[in-house]
Amino acid sequence: MNKRLENWVNWVLYDELIDGIINAPKHLLGIHDYGDGQVITVYRPHAVKVCVTSTTGKNPVEMECIGDGFYGVYFPKKKYKGTKYRIETTYEDGTTVSVADCYAFDTLLSDFDTYLFAEGKNYDIYEKLGAHPMTIDGVKGTYFAVWAPNARRVSVVGDFNMWDGSLNPMQVNQHMGIYEIFLPDVLPGAVYKYQIRTRKGEILYKADPYGNYTQVRPDNANIVFDINKYKWKDEAWMSTRNELGRVDNIKKPMSIYEVHLASWKKKDENSEFDFYSYRDYAKMLGDYIKKMGYTHIEVMGIAEYPFDGSWGYQVTNYYAPTSRYGTPEDFMYFVDYMHSIGVGVILDWVPAHFPRDAHGLGRFDGMPLYEHADSRRGEHPDWGTYIFDYGRPEVANFLIANALFWVDKFHIDALRVDAVASMLYLDYGKQHGQWLPNKDGGNENYDAIKLLQNTSIALEERGKGAYLIAEESTAWAGVTAPASLQGLGFLFKWNMGWMNDFLEYMKLDPYFRSFNHNKLTFSLSYTYSENYILVISHDEVVHLKCSMINKMPGLEFDKFANLRTAYGFMYGHPGKKLLFMGQEFAQLREWSEARSLDWYLLDNPLHSSMQKYVAELNKLYKTYDAFYYNDNDVMGFEWIKCDSADEGIVAFIRRGKTATNQLMFVCNFIPVGRTNYKIGAPCLTEYKEILNSDATKFGGRGRVNSKKINAKDEPCDRMNYSVEITVPPLSVMVFKYDYVDAKQIAKKANSSKK
Repeated sequence: MNKRLENWVNWVLYDELIDGIINAPKHLLGIHDYGDGQVITVYRPHAVKVCVTSTTGKNPVEMECIGDGFYGVYFPKKKYKGTKYRIETTYEDGTTVSVADCYAFDTLLSDFDTYLFAEGKNYDIYEKLGAHPMTIDGVKGTYFAVWAPNARRVSVVGDFNMWDGSLNPMQVNQHMGIYEIFLPDVLPGAVYKYQIRTRKGEILYKADPYGNYTQVRPDNANIVFDINKYKWKDEAWMSTRNELGRVDNIKKPMSIYEVHLASWKKKDENSEFDFYSYRDYAKMLGDYIKKMGYTHIEVMGIAEYPFDGSWGYQVTNYYAPTSRYGTPEDFMYFVDYMHSIGVGVILDWVPAHFPRDAHGLGRFDGMPLYEHADSRRGEHPDWGTYIFDYGRPEVANFLIANALFWVDKFHIDALRVDAVASMLYLDYGKQHGQWLPNKDGGNENYDAIKLLQNTSIALEERGKGAYLIAEESTAWAGVTAPASLQGLGFLFKWNMGWMNDFLEYMKLDPYFRSFNHNKLTFSLSYTYSENYILVISHDEVVHLKCSMINKMPGLEFDKFANLRTAYGFMYGHPGKKLLFMGQEFAQLREWSEARSLDWYLLDNPLHSSMQKYVAELNKLYKTYDAFYYNDNDVMGFEWIKCDSADEGIVAFIRRGKTATNQLMFVCNFIPVGRTNYKIGAPCLTEYKEILNSDATKFGGRGRVNSKKINAKDEPCDRMNYSVEITVPPLSVMVFKYDYVDAKQIAKKANSSKK
């Protein structure tokens, strides 16, 4: 052995290399200056010959086998500069492979990167961690980086190195426990994982926490993918969105169609894997949503998940759209297409917990890392999942950056945060002894609160008009208050209280509704406490809860009349709107992720008429700003009639931003019709019916108010004036009017007499 080479080798690191525990391979492998000369060393087990060549493959110099696949060469003078050489390896079968030396490339992590990450504030961390195809010094390859501070050694493994963890051990960053390596000739399409050797000697194979593309389940490795090549066409949409603030978004219409892609429409009901692609769904769903008049689509469970039955709420890859429906670029196209037709895209986001799957985040480097180390804080006993350690800066960074990632890379307009209550309360779903109080002895999770606030702040500062929506089922105060005012910072909150009360009311036989009238009206006592979205979500039509139409009492005709009334009241009630797919045409069966919606039902006039009715509600909703503009202002709603429980009739006013095109709703929740029914009116003017759920085109009997109605100067209910109308059984009527002030009318009349 060359004496200079022998003297240079760090034999402790050599032993670590051979034993498979080296975590700083660049200190041993690669190119190193030594005095006036250079040393180049490589690890090539099973090789019969290894040479150093120029970048063009010329002037090969054979390397000396030092032992156990470790090769080296000493040059008395500096021969190569930086990465400007290649390693040519010949194996026993005669195969020769020439590749740039992965250990010759410098780190791409700056000290500032690691400092911000340690502070939990490197919100662009997804640009560094993960797998990033790139060209360095003219060499094409992929840069890999992963956070695994408790690991003894981390390697990138894949088809490109026969899944052998000894071949490409990664270099650990001296400060943060981040491992990194640039692998030449590993290009998009390469399948990979991280092989982690724990401090206890276990070998783990983990998916990339920041990886952007995965294999189709049940396989669970990552695939190298360049997500920066897609050419977006939604500049106009994004430019408009960027200018919107909190108040602007609150004042806009929002009628949401909640969708589970796989079961909206399946390509082949008999195939487990034969889904439509994101691009297929873009056209089919987009055109359908446009036809139905929805303003937004909310997509369930897009971040990669292994089990179909979890609906996307057991996430293993937070930075990868599920490959069930195609590539990340295909999903970009899906969002792009929705924007092209004027539809906003809301994505479900699950920072509350994650599953225990062996390839996922759990015990990532052999120790609790993403989850809290104390099981009383780090596990959901009922769900069998891990809870994020929200107080650990790097974990908080992972989640906040993930929210920004979907907005930045995929142009998502809003994130609906799942199971917020489970984040806020330390004792959520836990019995005595299963949870640990906070420092003040309470059950509030201060770390989760801070995470949600910081996420909302980051979105406001960098999210270009995107925002958060909370699925929060308790009376936690200030969910939609800005974080700057000590709120959680969400823009909207699902109104779970309204949903539960209203559905319980609607399920009752009309005879018993009079005894439960408060379930219909109580929500108006708190409707301005938060910015609400009224939801009838997927959770309400699954697991033996019945479909919406089968929640309704009565025989078939009455069921449909009840459902039309329910939807009409929902659209009149303050708050944005959300319906789950299938509800718009009265799907009969409960929803199942394993099958398509029952589209054949549209051959039945009752179902197709229901679909027309919901489309008409959406059309009117967008046409008249009284439906939405003052959802969060007391001037936007006023009761006319709300205390006649025995009659089963409620009436109210909705006001927009002007005195014109205000709306009066009359809702009858019992199967008794009335003619010449006198009801209060807000002003002495003309009223025109613009919607009647009993119209024949919607499946009703046609008992409508076809003529314009003039109010009378006769007090009724809470109003100074009244109108007489026909009220069909189980119905909703909407009347349009322009507000006029009686005093102004009288003043004008007196002036004209003079």
